Amino acid sequence: MDKLSREEVMHVANLAKINISDAELDKYAKDLKLLLDDVEKIKEIKTDNNELLVSPVEYNSTLRDDNDTSSIDFNEIKKNVPKSVGNFVEVPVVVNE
Repeated sequence: MDKLSREEVMHVANLAKINISDAELDKYAKDLKLLLDDVEKIKEIKTDNNELLVSPVEYNSTLRDDNDTSSIDFNEIKKNVPKSVGNFVEVPVVVNE
């Protein structure tokens, strides 16, 4: 079989909560079948006697000293913002409910 049935593709589309047209159905049937074939190839790999590999690289992190540094004064920041209210910078709404 070189593609999935119409019902299988529609079931996967329903699980993914996407709407697909009849024109896209054949394309997705072939693509999903290729994906499932690749998964089957991965399943065939014998891993019974392999040790668990957490990371192939050993990381030796060097941390910097925790020094107190000065920060920018809010009054300097307020000079560069279009609008501020008290100690807050007013920004435009990005997400509407």
